[in-house]
Amino acid sequence: MNLLVLNWQDLSHPLAGGAEVHLHETYSRIAAMGHRVTLFCSSYDGAKPAEEMNGITVLREGGRFLFNYVAMRRYLTDFRHRKFDAVVDDVNKVPFCAPAYVKEPVLGEIHHLLGTSVFKEAFFPLASYVYLAERASLPMYRKVHFMVHSPSTHAELLANGFAPERVHHVHYGVNHGLFRRTGVAKSATPLVGALGRLKKYKSFDHLIEAFAIVKREMPDARLEIVGDGDDRPRLEQLTRTLGLTESVAFAGFVSEQEKVDRLNRMHVAVNTSAKEGWGLTATEANACGTTTVSSNVQGLRDAVVDGETGLLYEYGDREQLAEKVLLLLRDANLRERLERQALVRSKEFDWQTGAERTMEVLERIVHERRRSA
Repeated sequence: MNLLVLNWQDLSHPLAGGAEVHLHETYSRIAAMGHRVTLFCSSYDGAKPAEEMNGITVLREGGRFLFNYVAMRRYLTDFRHRKFDAVVDDVNKVPFCAPAYVKEPVLGEIHHLLGTSVFKEAFFPLASYVYLAERASLPMYRKVHFMVHSPSTHAELLANGFAPERVHHVHYGVNHGLFRRTGVAKSATPLVGALGRLKKYKSFDHLIEAFAIVKREMPDARLEIVGDGDDRPRLEQLTRTLGLTESVAFAGFVSEQEKVDRLNRMHVAVNTSAKEGWGLTATEANACGTTTVSSNVQGLRDAVVDGETGLLYEYGDREQLAEKVLLLLRDANLRERLERQALVRSKEFDWQTGAERTMEVLERIVHERRRSA
C-alpha cells in the first residue's frame, strides 16, 4: 500500500511531542511491513527538504503557521498524481480539511480535540482562529473514519456526532527496548520529575507552585523539569520568584537514553496538563518503574489507574497535588506497590500491535472505497 500522511511536524522538529512519537513509531513499523509511507510536514531552521527516517520518506515545506494551506496546495499540484492508496490526515490544532479536496480514501487521526483548551496556550485572536477552524471542520470530518487513542477521546468524538462504526480505538504503545528499568538507582534524596514540552497548557507552573509546598515539608526534595518550549522563561522566572532556584533544575532537551536514566532515578513523575490525548509520558515513566501523580483530565485519567498505577488529583489544585506527591515520597510501601503495578500495566501497550491495528483500519477504508466504486 502507498500511504501519504499529513502532519504539522515530524519527530525531528524542535516542537515535536507525543503525536509525532506516535506517528513515527506506528508508520515506521508499517513501512517495515513493506508499505510505502510518505510524511508531508512543515519545515524548520536547518531541516532538509527531504530525507528518509526509519523507513518513512519525510518531505518538508513551509512554516508552522500556514502549513495547512501549503499542504492543500502541494496535494492539488503534486500528490494527487502520485497514486496514493490512502491519505492519513492528522488533525492537530488547525485542521488540514483533507476530506474536502483529497480524492483518495481519507483516514482521520486525532489525539484529542483542542476545544477551549487552546485559550490557555495562545493569545485571544490566534486562539479564536484555531478554535473556530476546529469547530467548523467537524461536519466534514464526520464523513470519514477516524482513529483515536484513548477512551476519553473516543467518547469526545461520539459526543460531537461521529458515528460509532467510524471511530476506531487504537492504543498508544511504549518502546520497551528503550523505556525500561536500567539498573540506575533511585536518587539518594527525594526527587520529583516532569517531562514534556514547556507549553502553557501543560501547566508546569502548577507543579512549581505545588513543589514550593513540598519543599516546606521536605527541605531536601528536588524537582527536575525535562524538556524545552516557549513557556520556559516564564517558568524559570516563577522559580526565582518562589525562591526555588537551588532546588529546581531545568534540564532542557535531552537524549532518549538520558530521559530513560532520569525517569529511573525519579521517585515520582508528575503530569499537570489541562488535557491530553493519552498521557504517553506517564506510560513511559511506568515502563521505567516510576509511578506518577497526574491531573484528573481527559487522556491522563486513561493512562493512569488511580490508586493502582499512580495517583490522580484535581487539575489546578496545587495543595492537593503537593499532598499526593508528599504521600508517595513519604510512604515507600505505597510507592513501591504502585511502581510494580504500573510496570506490569505498561507491558499492555505495544507499538507493533498498534501498527497492525492501524493497517487493518486502512485496508478497511480502501476496500470500502473500491467496493463503492
